[in-house]
Amino acid sequence: MTLKLSKITGSKKSLKEVMDFFQPDFVKIETTLKRHFASHISFVNQISSHIIFAGGKRLRPLLTVCSAKLCNYDSDDIYDLSAVPEYLHAASLLHDDVVDAGEMRRGKTPAYKIWGNSAAVLVGDFLYARAIELATRFEDIRIARAISKTVALMSEGEIIQLLHAKVPSFDEKTYLDVIYRKTAALISTSCRIGAIMAGGSLDQIEALSNYGLYIGQAFQMVDDVLDYTADSTEFGKVIGTDLAEGKLTLPIVVALERASRKNRDRLMNLLCQGYASTSDFNWVRELLMETGGIQYTIKKAKNLVDQACESLDIFPDSMIKTNMKVLALYVLERKK
Repeated sequence: MTLKLSKITGSKKSLKEVMDFFQPDFVKIETTLKRHFASHISFVNQISSHIIFAGGKRLRPLLTVCSAKLCNYDSDDIYDLSAVPEYLHAASLLHDDVVDAGEMRRGKTPAYKIWGNSAAVLVGDFLYARAIELATRFEDIRIARAISKTVALMSEGEIIQLLHAKVPSFDEKTYLDVIYRKTAALISTSCRIGAIMAGGSLDQIEALSNYGLYIGQAFQMVDDVLDYTADSTEFGKVIGTDLAEGKLTLPIVVALERASRKNRDRLMNLLCQGYASTSDFNWVRELLMETGGIQYTIKKAKNLVDQACESLDIFPDSMIKTNMKVLALYVLERKK
């Protein structure tokens, strides 16, 4: 039976209460992130700090901690492990901004615009290496294997998206493959390593991995919707970048399938030209609404969040289980 999140949360206040509940975890996560990222090269620390401490959501490390707690793990060692996915995420953002020529990241000027492409890429490499090195400190080899595999998947996702930019044959199946590799794999692994660290059973590990997978896919779908609908200041990055970069996200894929030939040709021309005026962007946004591309993507995201919550049903009822289900609402309701 599909789980209706409204029955769990009741209101937006419930989400705030859950985030308040996790506040002690957020404090420990921040402390751990500051402890492990440092290099003896101050320049590396400067750029690392710029991306890591620019106001990230900390969803990935929080899910590592929550997954371990759901498997009855009660040691602060889990916070050390939680730094691993956040460093990987930060590294990927440094690299993505260079590849995409991003104008804003977390409401700030991206690192490559301040220190140059080479510095941003090299510090991203450092953070990848630091994450992998930190993962190897834990006794269970499955943790290091999961992290290594995830780094490869993330890289493949970016490459596939690069190869398929501005290609009209890009379909929903390819889109799902890209977001699995680019986004969902890391969120899934964040949950998996927490369960492994806690000594969870194979069923528990897989259940939490699936929870993260569904949350990750939904997260990216909402992100792709926000790139056409969000307030740029609140979103923390310039909206409309997917259009300018020719990225065929799910709202666009649906619009290309459903639009008239005239509108489809115009949309493809805009995707291929590498820029879009304000009037062009507004036209595309209207087309996405008229063809149902936005609505279709949101519906898919909601279904995935329902699946994520159902994945937790193998666990006995507890406060942490309920809070993890409520966290799913954040994915759907976030504005940035």
